[in-house]
Order: sequence, then structure tokens, then C-alpha cells
Amino acid sequence: MASKGLKDLKQQVEGAAQEAVTSAGTAVQQVVDQATEAGQKAMDQVAKTTQETIDKTANQASEAFSGFGKKFGLLK
Repeated sequence: MASKGLKDLKQQVEGAAQEAVTSAGTAVQQVVDQATEAGQKAMDQVAKTTQETIDKTANQASEAFSGFGKKFGLLK
């Protein structure tokens, strides 16, 4: 009878350990997912800011060249 009790206890401990591992794995995956999402948002913001800077610089260069063209009579 004592060996059945030990076997039951062993199964309970193994079950609890498996649940703990599963819960820990789920928590780790959630942290990884959140970090991935935050990283993606940061990269999206960098890309957006970079594109805005490129557009602004291109517009300024275009205006400058247009100004030079008008100054030298190349453009109306």
C-alpha cells in the first residue's frame, strides 16, 4: 500500500512539474512576443522617420536647384 501512495505522490509531483514547465514556457513566449512586437514598432518608427527625412531633404534639394535655375535663367 505504501508503494501505491509513493507512486501517486510521484505522479502528482511530475504533473505539477510539467504544469510549471508549461506555464513558464508560456510566460517566456509571451515575453518574447512582446519584445518582438516592441522591436518591430521601433523599426517601423525608424523607417518612417528616415523616409520623412529623405523626402524633406529631396524637397529642399529640388527647391534649391529650382532657385539656382531661376537665378541663372534656366527655369521660369
